[in-house]
Amino acid sequence: MKKYRDHYFERAKRENYPARSVYKLQELDKRFGLFRTGMTVLDLGAAPGSWTLWAAKKVGPGGFVLAADIQATETGFPGNVAFFREDVFQRSEAFEAELAARGPFHVVMSDMAPSTTGHKGTDQARSMNLCEEALAVALVTLVKGGHFVVKVFQGPDEQAYREALRARFGKVKTFKPKSSRPESKEIFYVGQDFLGRE
Repeated sequence: MKKYRDHYFERAKRENYPARSVYKLQELDKRFGLFRTGMTVLDLGAAPGSWTLWAAKKVGPGGFVLAADIQATETGFPGNVAFFREDVFQRSEAFEAELAARGPFHVVMSDMAPSTTGHKGTDQARSMNLCEEALAVALVTLVKGGHFVVKVFQGPDEQAYREALRARFGKVKTFKPKSSRPESKEIFYVGQDFLGRE
C-alpha cells in the first residue's frame, strides 16, 4: 500500500503538480469527458491547486478557471486562473461578483473535504454538508447542459444526495478512481447534462 501511495506522490512531484489528487481528476476527465477548450470552470476546495492546474490546461488560454478554497496556496497558476481564498459557506461580495462576471460555468467541481475527526459518522456528516453546499452553488452557476463533479464520503446520507442530483441532471454516475487510496471511503458523483435552473 505504501508503494501505491508513493507512486502517485512521486509522479505528482515529477510532473509539477502540488498534490496526487490531480490523477483522480484526470481519471474522471478520461471517463466522462468533462473538459473542452474554451470552457469556464468553477473549482471549489481548490487548494493546493492540482485540479485547478489540470482544468486550466484542458480548457486552454481561451477558457477560464475560477478557484476557491478556505486555505491559501503558494501554487503558481497560469493566466487563465483566478484563485480566491474563500469560504463557500460565507462568500464575500468580491467573490460573488467574480461568480457573476465569470459564470455561468460549464463545469463546477468540488474536491472539498472536512477536517477529519476520526469519528466515521461525524466525518461523513461534515463531508455531506460540503457536498450540499457545492450542489447549491452548482445549481445557480452552471450552464444548462453543464457538468458537476463532487467528492463524497460514503455513508447513510448518500442515497438522498444521489436522488437530489438525479432530479437536476440528465445523467448521474458514481466513480472511484484507481488513484484513490484503497482504504479511502471517498467516491465521486458526476452529474452531467444539467437540466437548468428551476
